[in-house]
Amino acid sequence: MMPTIQLPDSTVVAARERIMVAVGAALLIAGVILVIAVLPAEYGVDPSGIGARLGLTAMSDIQKRLDAFETARAGGTGGAATLTAQERPFQHETTAFTIEPGGSFEYKYRLDEGEALLYSWKATALVNYELHAEPDGAPQGYAESFEKENAKEGASGTLTAPFSGIHGWFWENPGRAEVTVTLTAAGFYNMSHEFRKDQAPTTKMFP
Repeated sequence: MMPTIQLPDSTVVAARERIMVAVGAALLIAGVILVIAVLPAEYGVDPSGIGARLGLTAMSDIQKRLDAFETARAGGTGGAATLTAQERPFQHETTAFTIEPGGSFEYKYRLDEGEALLYSWKATALVNYELHAEPDGAPQGYAESFEKENAKEGASGTLTAPFSGIHGWFWENPGRAEVTVTLTAAGFYNMSHEFRKDQAPTTKMFP
């Protein structure tokens, strides 16, 4: 006697088909989300270009910049503060001087190696100037130039002394009228020097 083969009920078959369709649709949606959202946001991969239009790649760009920053920071000082103790008090002065037509003037501060000088100067007319320094022990007349320009009415900045010596400016008045230069400087200097042509240098001491 032949065994009886019982075919699946049509309702069961239909339910299985619906489950398979649902699973396939879920997988398709997951793939679309992966391509459109996850890859651009997490990995910066945007094959469709939709992630960029939605702004999702910006998240990956930010993370990359953060990673690069942390890597660079780890290879540096690690954010450790640099402190330089000073025995001398902090100084601050504003001084003005005049330069006759065709004349020149120099004003320099005594700085030890590594000391910083904050400065700002303005002139009432165009002047030629040079920011330079004379190291301790250098031959007479030797100077190391840091900045040299013509036709300037002012400058500001911070100078960190590369060596111990006197650091400052040479100003020249190329015009036909008297010029007044006003200098404001701050730092841990303890003396300054003035130099004028055909005159003996003068020194000012700071407490």
